[in-house]
Amino acid sequence: MNIRRHTRGFSLIEILVVIVIIAIVSAVALLSLGLLGEDRELETEARRLASLVEVAQDEAMMQGREFGLEFMSASYRFVEYDPLINQWGELFFDDMFRQRDLPEDVEFELFLEGQLVLLDMDPTEIDEPDEDAPVRDATQTYAPHVLIFSSGDVTPFELLIRRRLGDHSIVLKGNLLGHIEIGAEEE
Repeated sequence: MNIRRHTRGFSLIEILVVIVIIAIVSAVALLSLGLLGEDRELETEARRLASLVEVAQDEAMMQGREFGLEFMSASYRFVEYDPLINQWGELFFDDMFRQRDLPEDVEFELFLEGQLVLLDMDPTEIDEPDEDAPVRDATQTYAPHVLIFSSGDVTPFELLIRRRLGDHSIVLKGNLLGHIEIGAEEE
């Protein structure tokens, strides 16, 4: 008995189906790991900061208070203006507006009126007012980088949130009316 066996290879359609399946699995894996340019941690920090600024805006308008936002190279804090002593002060016992630190390898770059602002590592010391001292001139006291007025207006700013190592970054842009946009860094 002479039986011939025909050995067949894979058809072109079978090979294409396998390639498509591999491409889909690879795409899902890359998206879930964030290797295509997305950085969820940076995005989370940007959204958190934008939300806090919006809450501070609402608080300022509802309560007639003035807030400020001070940026450090890897953290930020909110401060409040006290018109009785004509000075900015820290917000104590307010967990929402507490100082927040960025993850270890993330940093800020702040631009006000298109100019890069050099940021310190630590928050600026705010001097407690001396009751016997005369009222200070506003130019001699501490002032935050971004002002949040009781009218709802906000100092226009552009904040770059980026990884120290790598090319991931997100830009937060705030305009005078307090609208905040989150987007990718423009080249």
